[in-house]
Amino acid sequence: MPSRHAGVSQNMAPDLNSTKDLFVFLGKSVFSVLEDMVFTLIPKPQKNVAGEIVLITGAGSGLGRLLALKFASLGSVLVLWDINKEGTEETCEMAQAAGATRVYAYTCDCSQREEVYRVADQTSHSWATFFVAPRIHQCSEKKGTRPASNEQPYHIGKSLHMQKGKRESDYSDVQGQVKREVGDVSILINNAGIVTGKNFLDCPDELIEKSFDVNFKAHLWTYKAFLPAMIANDHGHLVCISSSAGLTGVNGLADYCASKFAAFGFAEAVFAETVAQKHMGIKTTIVCPLLINTGMFEGCTTKFPSLLPVLEPEYAVRKIVDAILQEKVYLYIPRVLYFLVFLKRILVLGPSFRELYIAPEKAWKPEEVR
Repeated sequence: MPSRHAGVSQNMAPDLNSTKDLFVFLGKSVFSVLEDMVFTLIPKPQKNVAGEIVLITGAGSGLGRLLALKFASLGSVLVLWDINKEGTEETCEMAQAAGATRVYAYTCDCSQREEVYRVADQTSHSWATFFVAPRIHQCSEKKGTRPASNEQPYHIGKSLHMQKGKRESDYSDVQGQVKREVGDVSILINNAGIVTGKNFLDCPDELIEKSFDVNFKAHLWTYKAFLPAMIANDHGHLVCISSSAGLTGVNGLADYCASKFAAFGFAEAVFAETVAQKHMGIKTTIVCPLLINTGMFEGCTTKFPSLLPVLEPEYAVRKIVDAILQEKVYLYIPRVLYFLVFLKRILVLGPSFRELYIAPEKAWKPEEVR
């Protein structure tokens, strides 16, 4: 006959384990809070990204371009994606001037899953330009110029390039060549974004779908394309450029808010997965800025500019890059957002940003990409 005490012991075991897990959780939470407080006073050491392969979506203008220039100055290898061919070419040349030694640029519509996978696998039919030191490659062919007699043109996708001493046949295996030159992406920055700026019922279905395709779904496809190699190498950094509109609802930005909420939640969930699966070499940074003075939010302001100022792009980029180098998981800018989000979470009727934005007189152009 089984002992009553044995049954009690068996029932107590799960309770003890639950209590242990609770104390471990509380201990880690306290440690995290103390760590954040310490690094608020003492700058956290920054990692070296020289030689790291950094892919930036939406690199043809605005925030993406400035991020590319910053990482160029840090010695990173740049992979630039944008739907705007001319803008990406210009960023490529600017990155070269900023000191980049290797730049790879591609046209890619991040809202199209098949195109993301195709370009990621380096078998894209879109154009690509390469810059590998001034004496070896040109970033792109200049308009109105012709190659010297000792230069032979070669094609990558739909673009024309020059390289001394090379024949077009040398580039028949585009996939193998690009793979050898680029390697595995180690820092992925999902920056591309669009905004419609319309009330929900006034926003056409196709624009709502486009908002989700660019602002959220593109993150799914880029993660699927590049995360496996990061896991295999136990080395990588996933950066999600979300928004303060991904933290609370904003009047006139229903579709934008929904897409940014989705991007934030997805990045946070994948971060939790990597931790649970003990992929400790994979880092995550989720960025939630207020309005940034780029083309997307031109003419916008806030109700309390002294408390919630419109951010200058250069300031935002400096904060974002510092957060990446310090491997911060969350970055809200300006800092007051931390307090406002905290209030929202602890109060039943917490503050909302719905009255903090003042939209411009004209609606935002949906084709404007961050």
